[in-house]
Amino acid sequence: MKRLTPDEYPQEIEDKLQDYNKKDYLIPSINLLRTKSQIEGIRKSAAINTALLNYITPFIKEGTTTEEIDKLVYDFTTKQGAIPATLNYEGFPKSVCISINDVVCHGIPSPYETFLDGDIVNIDVSTIYNGYFSDASRMFLIGDVSEEDKKLVRVAKECLELGIKEAQPWTQLGNVGYAIQKHAEKNGYSVVEDLCGHGVGIEFHEEPEVLHFGIKNTGMLLVPGMTFTIEPMINQGEGEVFLDSGDGWTICTEDGLPSAQWEHMLLITETGNEILTY
Repeated sequence: MKRLTPDEYPQEIEDKLQDYNKKDYLIPSINLLRTKSQIEGIRKSAAINTALLNYITPFIKEGTTTEEIDKLVYDFTTKQGAIPATLNYEGFPKSVCISINDVVCHGIPSPYETFLDGDIVNIDVSTIYNGYFSDASRMFLIGDVSEEDKKLVRVAKECLELGIKEAQPWTQLGNVGYAIQKHAEKNGYSVVEDLCGHGVGIEFHEEPEVLHFGIKNTGMLLVPGMTFTIEPMINQGEGEVFLDSGDGWTICTEDGLPSAQWEHMLLITETGNEILTY
């Protein structure tokens, strides 16, 4: 392992990391442990990302087009001196992902797509500010949503909250996925296993992959300084999904039943975790 200098990381944490390394734990690479200055930059990006979600909330209503939301996202983000991270990322053409009902994720805004009464909607925004990345999403209920769909949205949020509770320093990442999967299946739902959370902060997508299913006490060791998303995608039906070949981005449930997702970005601290995207 590369040795960190004292101004980059506390010596006692580096020593503890070395001990776990000797015990054959899967430990994160050094570049995944954020310095104090990096954490400060990531927090600023995350604050803009959260303010953005708060700003667009009143506009997520029946009759609004997804293209209108995309413009609001772009305008708000750029006025803060930031950049929408999804815009032109690997060819993605818009500033926000908007996924409705059976769309699991990566829905592309369109002037022809309008929020309708009864829809459940995921709004996923990501921000680059001074080179630092942040990422979060929320669910929205449009008008008169069925009780069945309301329950799906509620349980998906509970899955996120349980995953966050398990994301503790010096535990293993598999505990997060185990808690999420257990709660989803207890309620008769399925976890999408083909998609995952991810490290984020210095790049848009980094290690580790954050699976939303798994086995307790397995996976990468969670170490103070790591930043990543937890973003469980919970399906009302089966967990299988497919990629829309028409646009190459939109991922939908195979059985056409609804899906719900909530996402937060976390910092692992010495005493627990900090939700950066409140």
